[in-house]
Amino acid sequence: MIERYTLPEMGRVWSDQHKYELWCRVETLVLEAHAAAGRVPADVVEPVRAAPPPTPERVAEIEETTQHDVIAFLTAWADNTSPRSAAAYVHHGMTSSDLLDTALAVQLTEATDLLLARMDRLVAVLRDHALAHRDTIKVGRTHGVHAEPDVWGHRVADIAFAAARSRDRLRAARERVGVVAISGAVGTYSLIDPSVEVDVARALDLRPADASTQVVLRDSVSEWVAALAIIATVCETVALEVRHGQRTEVRELSEAFGSGQKGSSAMPHKKNPIRSERIAGLARVVRAAVVPVMEGIPLWHERDISHSSTERVFLPDAAITTDYLLHLTTGLVENLVVDVQRMRDNLESTGGLIYTSSVLLEVVERGLSREDAYALVQSSAMETWNTGTPFRETLRARAAASGVALDEARLDEICRPERYVQRLGPLFDRLAALS
Repeated sequence: MIERYTLPEMGRVWSDQHKYELWCRVETLVLEAHAAAGRVPADVVEPVRAAPPPTPERVAEIEETTQHDVIAFLTAWADNTSPRSAAAYVHHGMTSSDLLDTALAVQLTEATDLLLARMDRLVAVLRDHALAHRDTIKVGRTHGVHAEPDVWGHRVADIAFAAARSRDRLRAARERVGVVAISGAVGTYSLIDPSVEVDVARALDLRPADASTQVVLRDSVSEWVAALAIIATVCETVALEVRHGQRTEVRELSEAFGSGQKGSSAMPHKKNPIRSERIAGLARVVRAAVVPVMEGIPLWHERDISHSSTERVFLPDAAITTDYLLHLTTGLVENLVVDVQRMRDNLESTGGLIYTSSVLLEVVERGLSREDAYALVQSSAMETWNTGTPFRETLRARAAASGVALDEARLDEICRPERYVQRLGPLFDRLAALS
């Protein structure tokens, strides 16, 4: 991922330097387990443990010749080991994927812990924003068209619960990807005792794989990426709401616009929802990772490496982008400008059409068939759409022409927006308990 969208902590997790540090750690843990069991000389452990990780530049230089990154790493690290002869026992009984998959599991869990912390923050910010606007009346829209009265806090609450569910999915995915596989060339432990895998897993606070061939099957990694894609799309849900709300014709919501900020090189009046649009664009990047990573599940027999190049691109990019998306979305909500009066004005802009559902039931309860009641209310509504005449007036005239008596006091009660949201209390109680 380009530097523009990479935050420091997550960038560090996926850096080559950190990767080689993890490789050194895994190899050292394996060597310690071997030495403790008496399989290798005990005096080789300390020189290996003390050897500094090789630099990415040195590994890349050797890989130009070997065309094998693990061998290049082992060679470069051996060059850093004194005496170099101690390095002869590094990678003892292992295959490359024992190292790669185990270190990757550490990276995935480290990345997940950073993401979970950001998810906690986003859930809290969404919850608090929704509770602050539990009484902010707005029009609810379906298909982009005014439907019935709602409150802004209800819409945000829905997204807050979705964010919490997304966090739960990611937490579950962390458990699945946090596995150690040190089982040899085809996963049969032919040259390495299974106890080594157990010891390394314990030291890394992970768990041994239930089974592996030369690699761990990629269903769990695919689940993890899918969890990130859902998180990214929940972030986009927030952004889409803001993008709509900031349209000139709507103007109910807007991103914070700082002193000195510019919206357009050509049009000085512009205040554009750039943060929301960036969120929408980057969410596509995360979703794009799902299928390529999932296609790494079916490999030839005990292993091929068709998954490897895909994962080197998409796993870091998905994690880094999701991290940045969570940062953007949290800031968006924290600084969101809500125009309460504009929401009320828009609610009333259709002349009362938002009350047709309740009026329909009221007319049915006064004795009309549902078909006749629907025809009366719809024809009145269409006249309001076409002429701009308030709905109560068109309804009154058409009801009189049809011989239908209306209870004006009852219609006054029906056409009160607060009536539509009076049963949302338990929802906000549930939201207040969300953590």
